[in-house]
Amino acid sequence: MSIYRGEETLSAILAFRAAEQPERRFIRFEDGSALTYAEMDSDANRMANAMTALGIGPGEKVAVMLPNCPDFMRVWFGLNRAGIVEVPLNNGLRGDFLRHQLALAECRAAIVAPEFAQTVADVVRDLPKLTHLIVTGNGEDWPDFSIPLPSPALDILLTRASEKPPGVKLNPTDPCAIMFTSGTTGPSKGALVTDSMYFHMARVCAEGAEYGRQDVLFSVFPLFHINAKYLSILPALIGDSEMVLHKRFTASGFWDICRAEGITAFNYMGAMLLILDKQPLRDNDRGHSVTRAYGAPAPVAMSEVFRERFGMKLLECYGSTELGTAMLSNPANIRPGSCGKPVSFYELDVHDENGDPCPPNVPGELVARPKVPGAMYKGYYRMPEATVSAWRNLWFHTGDLFKKDEDGYFYYLDRMKDAIRRRGENISSWEVEKVIDSHDCVLESAVLGVPSELSEEEVLAVVVCKPGMSITVEVVISHCSPRLPHYAVPRYVRIAEALPKNNSQRTEKFTLRKLGLTPDTWDREAKGGPRLVGEKS
Repeated sequence: MSIYRGEETLSAILAFRAAEQPERRFIRFEDGSALTYAEMDSDANRMANAMTALGIGPGEKVAVMLPNCPDFMRVWFGLNRAGIVEVPLNNGLRGDFLRHQLALAECRAAIVAPEFAQTVADVVRDLPKLTHLIVTGNGEDWPDFSIPLPSPALDILLTRASEKPPGVKLNPTDPCAIMFTSGTTGPSKGALVTDSMYFHMARVCAEGAEYGRQDVLFSVFPLFHINAKYLSILPALIGDSEMVLHKRFTASGFWDICRAEGITAFNYMGAMLLILDKQPLRDNDRGHSVTRAYGAPAPVAMSEVFRERFGMKLLECYGSTELGTAMLSNPANIRPGSCGKPVSFYELDVHDENGDPCPPNVPGELVARPKVPGAMYKGYYRMPEATVSAWRNLWFHTGDLFKKDEDGYFYYLDRMKDAIRRRGENISSWEVEKVIDSHDCVLESAVLGVPSELSEEEVLAVVVCKPGMSITVEVVISHCSPRLPHYAVPRYVRIAEALPKNNSQRTEKFTLRKLGLTPDTWDREAKGGPRLVGEKS
């Protein structure tokens, strides 16, 4: 393997690869376009200099709302080279969700695709620090939208900018991004992360999966998540591998893509493995070049299925926005059902409610702390109370339920937090409840995750009406749909007379989880409810 060992910044490794092998193809997209190391390096310089020309410099925050495309790559690497803190936003955000994240991050500018321009423009009047809304393209094919801010076209900015290095001195432990993670008892939090943290994450991925020059990596996950960036693209850079990036997952065409592109490894998460296994058996199920896949979660049965049916290994890991990759499986000693053992730069343990270590095979909360500087996030941006709350007894508390066996292997069991994981998306139940509770007829609601037939969870909302009022499940959905990302709109709705409460009048969600899907729970999909805007089949 040709593992990169130099300065731990995205900008430095790109410059190194561009100097070492400028014409080597780095990344390919599903439309057939590609970027070499030299092209990426030059585009990063232009992007950095374009931002400087707008008066936006090191340490300032710029939001990014783009699909997987060459422009996202140029923006990501260019902002990093300029020392600007990137704030990648989920493309499904709108309204209060979007306003909250832009305001909390104190963004000076937002770089958006034309299809998202009006969505952002609708909230900018409440964001006095936002001075520029940069739209990709050259302006000629933009749809009609009204933006009350200077809105230069990205293509024109890049054409006018110099391709010389901007000369910004970067420190690997300075913040490089604010990555939003789901709120549990409050709004979504912005984790302040550094290049050094993501280099630890990506390097252990490249080494653990044994990526090298012979490999072609494949990802279908969005660039606004850490998965595609730091478990695929950055490991490809570190391991000198080639990268193929598509916009979305297609189950029926997945293996055909792998065959056509010569894929040797891919990332998985969520229900992806189960969906692939549900595809009809084919004579050429093993007719591909893929040898391993890296991600989480991997149900025990899936390891055997993928080895026997598809002739490849599954390497399970565990991580989070705050930690990066904290544990992973050893390819030479995979223990089905386990996330593996801690990586070298983390100390991990399982603690009970009193903060004491749990005996082997006794469930408790996974806690973590770094062994080296720069291995994990620097805290939640402008949320000091949340940062302090996450750190107790000198440990970072993940909120995830684990057990550890006698040999030191860790096993993920469940989420202790009040967050929901649906089809690869983290959803804050508090934020969904806030939207439901804003309806005039609603007294209160409780939102929780219930098991999905595709693994992970689906969203259940239990709604209580104000005295003397009533509401239908269809009205609840109609109220949520324009106010929530499509993936956060509840699939299940139940109208209840009251919510179970403890002596402190806190909702007992564990009671609701135990009840699960009762006979009077309405299922939007089973009832043939309308497909939501942005929702995919």
